[in-house]
Amino acid sequence: MIIISKDEFLLNKNIYLKRIEEGAVFIYPTDTIYGIGCIATNDSSVIKIRNLKKRPEQPFSIIAPSKEWIFKNCEVKSDDEKWIKKLPGPYTLILKAKRTIEISRYVNPNKDTIGVRIPKHWISSVVKELEKPIVTTSANIHNEEYMTSLDDLSERLKQGTDILIYEGVISGKPSMIVDLTGSEERIINRGK
Repeated sequence: MIIISKDEFLLNKNIYLKRIEEGAVFIYPTDTIYGIGCIATNDSSVIKIRNLKKRPEQPFSIIAPSKEWIFKNCEVKSDDEKWIKKLPGPYTLILKAKRTIEISRYVNPNKDTIGVRIPKHWISSVVKELEKPIVTTSANIHNEEYMTSLDDLSERLKQGTDILIYEGVISGKPSMIVDLTGSEERIINRGK
């Protein structure tokens, strides 16, 4: 794994974007905590993250490249639009996925829903430039503390990750989950 700063990433952005497009697994900062992800269309990379996190079935979320992408790939009811207007921000919106959604089937196995984020953070402009969603899940082993600094990074994730974009300590908490798949919105706060 290589550890780089935001400046190093931006200086060599084309090289790193190419590696991500080719399936690199990477850890990156967000507006909440550090996430681990990959291009959400690459089956083998998504499976690799599942194995690293010891999370065989639970759904992963994605960072969408734009609000337009969300409308194109998800079923958005008129009541849901107020939440989409809050993006970018510290929210994960659970929406029904359209059949035509362009992501790996391993992002959310056996379900027809998807969690979407657009963090209020420069990483969202990187995803917009990719024009494809990336997996976003906390950089930790399932049920262990999430990563807020290099000291929190497990050896297992360190060994299995290609790139880490490090921005120092992030004193955040995971995003608020808003489930918009039912007749009424349901807000879920989480600790890990």
